[in-house]
Amino acid sequence: MSEIVVGLDIGTTKIACLVGRKNEHGKIEILSMGKADSLGVSRGVVSNIERTVESIKAAVKEAQEKVEGELIINLVNVGIAGQHIKSLQHHGIYTRQSNQDEISQRDIDALIEDMYRLAMDPGEEIIHVLPQEYIIDNEQGIKDPIGMSGVRLEANFHIITGKIAAAKNIRKCVNRSGLEVSETILEPLASAAAVLSEEEKEAGIVLVDIGGGTTDIAIFHEGIIRHTAVIPFGGNIITEDIKEGCTILKKHAEQLKVRFGSAIASKQQENEIVCIPGLRGREPKEISIKNLASIIQARMEEIIEHVYHEIKNSGYEKRLVGGIVVTGGGAELNHVSQLFEYLTGMDTRLGYPNEHLGQSLVDEELTSPMHATGVGLVLKGFEQREKIERQKQAVKNHSSKTKGSFFDKILEKGRSWFEEDV
Repeated sequence: MSEIVVGLDIGTTKIACLVGRKNEHGKIEILSMGKADSLGVSRGVVSNIERTVESIKAAVKEAQEKVEGELIINLVNVGIAGQHIKSLQHHGIYTRQSNQDEISQRDIDALIEDMYRLAMDPGEEIIHVLPQEYIIDNEQGIKDPIGMSGVRLEANFHIITGKIAAAKNIRKCVNRSGLEVSETILEPLASAAAVLSEEEKEAGIVLVDIGGGTTDIAIFHEGIIRHTAVIPFGGNIITEDIKEGCTILKKHAEQLKVRFGSAIASKQQENEIVCIPGLRGREPKEISIKNLASIIQARMEEIIEHVYHEIKNSGYEKRLVGGIVVTGGGAELNHVSQLFEYLTGMDTRLGYPNEHLGQSLVDEELTSPMHATGVGLVLKGFEQREKIERQKQAVKNHSSKTKGSFFDKILEKGRSWFEEDV
């Protein structure tokens, strides 16, 4: 059995546990998936530890039952989201000891490590440090500095921060479920890994992940992440609107949204009606599908306006050739991409997490946009594993080079002594 990576998506509506491995073609195969209703998470943040632990255990148990007996799930990559997530730009400088050696992965790691030491506001911590472009001895616009020569290594960074308490609560829930956190990953970055191609990131694209509690945004240009934001609305607020607008139970509102919901009211027929069971002893309630779509459209327009505001805020509005990719559970609403196109004027497609998945083990449910984050967490886990391997190799190469030069000096010294004696 090849090495596995486990992604744990702790969302507002569901908790999903995905177990993946890499096949011989470098594609990810999802071996199993477990799901449970998320009972203790509100707007991407843990609000009840015990309930969240129960949900995690249920999802992991289901995933564990579907994989081979000797494979035990214990190390997981966890997604983090929520309104507390913020981003900032920062410039970092690292002065190397020598300009004789080439710039190595060790130098880049040292510069990135330095960024993690930045002073944050009280109660906040750095989640990700993402290099955007490098500058070597004032030479700008370098994407990959490894192998180049220079003393002064600089970089522009996109730094993502979050509340220490929110991250601690996630880790606490995972640990109490008998698991260990391998890495905490920002959810829109995970979703982007699952649904975007490298070509799209190069061209310039906006990822919009509409979850239950929040809508996450990530903007890429020239293959680099340029902007991230979190909007505190998602699919759950649409369900609440339906519940209030139609005066029905929340569970019926959710079912209506999933089965008959549309983001554009004008696409619905006037005379289409659906019946909802009445409360005990009461008559069934008739709901107009067009009226349902009007309620959904009003809230979706508000979400899209917030998204468009963030796109304009980023300064990249005119440079996003790839347009918008909508993913997450909210992307499953009918006509959602058309509404995005109408309100923003940008090309829009739905994001399905099959960009890097092997075909053999993919079932229909897994390729739904709602599982983009889960699949992305598995992909990011493999990326991190490969990065660690590269770092180990760099250390090994450096030590062997240092060792070689040390012995060369001794041999040279011995040769000079020998020549003097002669």
